[in-house]
Amino acid sequence: MLAWKAGVRSILTCVSKQKWPYRTRARTCRQNVRGAGSCHARNSHTAASGKGAVGTYDDLYRRSIDEPEEFWDEVGRGVEWHEPYTRVLDNSQEPFTKWFVGGKLNTCHNAVDRHVSAGRGDQVALIHESPITKSLAKKTFSQLEEEVSRVAGGLARMGVGVGDRVMVYMPMVPEAVVAMLATVRLGAVHSVVFGGFAARELATRISHLEPRVVVTASCGVEPSRLVRYKPILDEAIALSSHKPRNVVMLQRSGLEEAPLSPGRDVAWQDLVASSPRHDCVPVDANHPCYILYTSGTTGQPKGIVRPSGGHAAVLSWTMGAVYGMAPGEVWWAASDLGWIVGHSYICYAPLLNGNTSIVYEGKPVGTPDAGQFFRVIRDHGVSGMFTAPTALRAIKREDPEVVEGRKYDTASLRYLFVAGEPLDHETRVWSEKSFGAPVLDNWWQTETGFPITAHSVGMNMSLNPPRNASGKPMVGYNLSVLTEEGREAGPGELGRIVCRLPLPPCCMSTLYRADDRFVDTYFREYPGYYDTMDAGMRDAQGYVAVMSRDDDVINVAGHRLSTLALEEAMLEHPDVVDAAVVGVPDDMKGEVPLGLFVVNAGSELTEEQVSKELVDVVRRVIGPVAAFRLSGAVKGLPRTRSGKTARKSIADLARDKAIKISPTIEDPKVYEDIHATLKRLGFALKVPTPS
Repeated sequence: MLAWKAGVRSILTCVSKQKWPYRTRARTCRQNVRGAGSCHARNSHTAASGKGAVGTYDDLYRRSIDEPEEFWDEVGRGVEWHEPYTRVLDNSQEPFTKWFVGGKLNTCHNAVDRHVSAGRGDQVALIHESPITKSLAKKTFSQLEEEVSRVAGGLARMGVGVGDRVMVYMPMVPEAVVAMLATVRLGAVHSVVFGGFAARELATRISHLEPRVVVTASCGVEPSRLVRYKPILDEAIALSSHKPRNVVMLQRSGLEEAPLSPGRDVAWQDLVASSPRHDCVPVDANHPCYILYTSGTTGQPKGIVRPSGGHAAVLSWTMGAVYGMAPGEVWWAASDLGWIVGHSYICYAPLLNGNTSIVYEGKPVGTPDAGQFFRVIRDHGVSGMFTAPTALRAIKREDPEVVEGRKYDTASLRYLFVAGEPLDHETRVWSEKSFGAPVLDNWWQTETGFPITAHSVGMNMSLNPPRNASGKPMVGYNLSVLTEEGREAGPGELGRIVCRLPLPPCCMSTLYRADDRFVDTYFREYPGYYDTMDAGMRDAQGYVAVMSRDDDVINVAGHRLSTLALEEAMLEHPDVVDAAVVGVPDDMKGEVPLGLFVVNAGSELTEEQVSKELVDVVRRVIGPVAAFRLSGAVKGLPRTRSGKTARKSIADLARDKAIKISPTIEDPKVYEDIHATLKRLGFALKVPTPS
């Protein structure tokens, strides 16, 4: 049994029947309306104090690998526990690892209530920016606590309790964050689905999740259209094998209202006005906080289960350790709440750390111009920002000379972090000059919930890392790069990235209702390791370059080439601002690369001229081994809202395979132009244009 290394103060603390392993003062807590304990526990190492495991990268990484229980114990003390854990790590049923065993906490309490109790209720917690609707709203931590507790009270009246599921199907509005927090306040489990998903995709998730309640909004707003959620949701429920008991409908102010279905639908505004406050319900550290569906290859829903304790403790700590953010500072993750970045770094991590978090409903360009990122940074004094390389490339394409961006002073910005797709060198250099801040890559996955590799500024890592590096392994990840023969790859040698078990806290605990699939998907091919399914390499300094998904590696006459490396070479052409490379069949070499490129808005070169020059550029950067000869211009590339390029869909189309456009693609219309370009190059001749 572990003992605290420092004295621990305990206020309004629930006392378990087991022997209390820490020095505390305690009194009995009151019971809430559902009969579960509601209390406030405060220890001397809170995330709001910025403490936890502190030190330089090399020391912290070594300790996390050699002394994991001691290391994560220090991090675990960064949040408030209603009942302290009795054991840091239980790996007796690997890979079903458990962290902070025996502890009980509530994530909503740590993200909201404790800041109010600490006297910071007047600090702004959420800023909602919508250049599309021309609206701006702010919520303090006190206002957030009031609304969250009343929404939780309304959900409890609908029968939502510990372990029940609540689906959140909403646009980028602050009420989506409120719904997430209200769900975990009750010990229930939320599943956020990207607002605007088509009815059949939504129905699949409803059938699998079986939510008691769905929380939604009347509509989402795109730059050119209104997306009415009500008919989509009604169709999805009709198609689903499960019928939610209730639907909570946010009627968006100033926009078209949605009709309510009597007996099932309740207006959000009425729910908040009529419901009593509800206290936080403590749950076990390994109780699910949320389920987030991610892409799978079997057609079956793949729901990542996130355990509560490790999630709260690690995310809170990363805001300082990785991103260099102090409590009270303004943070902006320009992503969507439906994706993992939105879960981790719009909602939970900044609020857990006591930061002000921006919820942005808009685009990097076109709402109304390419200067909006710069304006938001200036208007709100943003200190740290997180976005996708795709967003930066979009700004660069529309405003390469930063005419719009220079209108705004971005001096408050210390760091600009990117993830979702590897960051190419040209975009990094342009962005650093344009935003006036270091641009730092980090790499992670829905499954992990926080970075696997990063440039951890809070650990004093370099702000000028090597070209193409996504960082060094994050603490807790015992990372290896393995060749096809299963040996450790040497410096600069491409291989499969894997992580030795156990994975650190905050990583997924299983797949929802699919324990066997969890093992088969991630741990079967490399026993004792988590298989990231990504390819990359490590240099002599320990920096990792994540090149691409392993199935995006092209085998040209026996030479394995990364699509990212080829795309990076294409982007060295001064007129090319975006690129994607896929492998296509070749009689002589088996497979050769085919590149699609997007040019600057002001480019005067023809497609033929750019294609010819790209052959020389790729030959100079990669060498003749790339066998790069095929390329064509397109207006845009198929990207998900999280910034990933749907390369497989392009490769399948080129190989005359009919494709179904994923609902995660931000602009499905790009496939029309891609199909036409592929046909000009002699591919995709036997398949219809995707629709």
